[in-house]
Amino acid sequence: MSHSTVLSVNTLLNKAVKTLNLMSCGQDKNIKSTDAAISADMLDIEEPMLQESELQASKLQDSREAKNLSIKEKILDHHLMSSYQPHLLHYAIKSFGCLPTSVLESLIKCLDGPTSKQYLHVDAHLRLILAVNRKLKTPLQSIEMTELRKRFAADAVAMQAPKVWQQARDTLRNPIRPFAKKSENTIRWQDKTIANADDGDMTIRCYQNETADIGFGFKKEQTNNPDETVLLFFHGGGFCIGDLNTHHEFCHAICEQTGWPVVSVDYRLAPEHPAPAAVRDCISAYAWLAEHCEAFGALPSRIVLAGDSAGGGLSTLIAQQIITPNKDAWLDLGDSGQKTFDILQNLPHPMAQMPLYPVTDIETDYPSWELYGEGLLLDHADVAVFDTACLENSPLPRQHILTSPMLGDNRYVCPSYVVAAELDVLRDEAFAYANKLKSYGIAVQTHTVLGAPHGFIHFMSVHQRLGQETQLIITGFARFVREIIKTRALLSA
Repeated sequence: MSHSTVLSVNTLLNKAVKTLNLMSCGQDKNIKSTDAAISADMLDIEEPMLQESELQASKLQDSREAKNLSIKEKILDHHLMSSYQPHLLHYAIKSFGCLPTSVLESLIKCLDGPTSKQYLHVDAHLRLILAVNRKLKTPLQSIEMTELRKRFAADAVAMQAPKVWQQARDTLRNPIRPFAKKSENTIRWQDKTIANADDGDMTIRCYQNETADIGFGFKKEQTNNPDETVLLFFHGGGFCIGDLNTHHEFCHAICEQTGWPVVSVDYRLAPEHPAPAAVRDCISAYAWLAEHCEAFGALPSRIVLAGDSAGGGLSTLIAQQIITPNKDAWLDLGDSGQKTFDILQNLPHPMAQMPLYPVTDIETDYPSWELYGEGLLLDHADVAVFDTACLENSPLPRQHILTSPMLGDNRYVCPSYVVAAELDVLRDEAFAYANKLKSYGIAVQTHTVLGAPHGFIHFMSVHQRLGQETQLIITGFARFVREIIKTRALLSA
């Protein structure tokens, strides 16, 4: 991450600290009696701290381990900022979870944040995150899209755990690791350039789970994909923001937990490339993967799809159009549509999909639209900005099969593991999509995360319960897919 990006994150954190007004919560001398006091310098991020050497940080860590740590010291221990400058948000947000509930509630009240009565299933840590977000949030319509992409990318990466970025570097630099554990799993990834739908360059990131066989300090990597399955992932961001890095941690987790290779797609974004450019690019990526499955130890019949938010909508559209492509809809795009339709004719069908809090219906107002459209991570105004950017200059009419999955033919869609967030403006359209598939007799499993806002996978390593929920989702989808594989094997026997 560039120095300017680190500085932008520092600025954000300093604003958060000032907003929280930590000075008013007490002084160090009261820590023993209340176990709830915080001094203003607890999370104050200054440039000198960022310049300390790793040796100094190590000595400080050793001295702290030699005595009982106060709350202040525990939180400072979480920072480790001298080593992991790009991940400041990760340590700062995670640190809030160390505070006593009484302190968290005081901070939430100070910020006029949501109460436990408003959100029954949301703990104080997450309500504080929502409160800070509400105070610091800038209306999206006042930000240039290029600047918004930079901010989102910087913040999303800054919240990710450093270990998901270190492992690949360590593996590449250290082919000899004398103290490595036997049969250690290592996630390695590589960016590749393939053609997008209009024959331009498009980047994909390929993750593979490798098992290290250790012998006398030498490590031999072997790919590990017993399910012969590969997952194609489409990132979220309203079709306008997001990239391979913003969803790196989640893709890394899928690969690590399932053992499946993961291919993440950096499709073109609106408004420069309005709908359905993203759909066409993702179909091109699917075609590439179908042709190169063998390199991932996977079968063409065992491609599974996943994506969050806009990426979840892309997953539902890709599954629909690969299985039952609509020729008339594609011909609405002229020659480029005909080209994509021709590609669709020869693709193997996806085995399953996992859309997470997906966009499935751009017109219908569901109850969740009114319930959760204000004060959370995605609100009415945000949706309007993304909607305009994606559709205003589209060659297609607003209500079209290639922009709204609920309008297309979903009778033969692949088995689907649909994930919804309770506190999400898009929650009910995820339910509507799942119910539509169920009505056609398609195997569907719905997983609702109570007390979770839209975009909760970005908090998987900074909020304990959301991290656990994310692990359960990945495990649940893996079980779902393996049942499909088992059933198909029995039917073909």
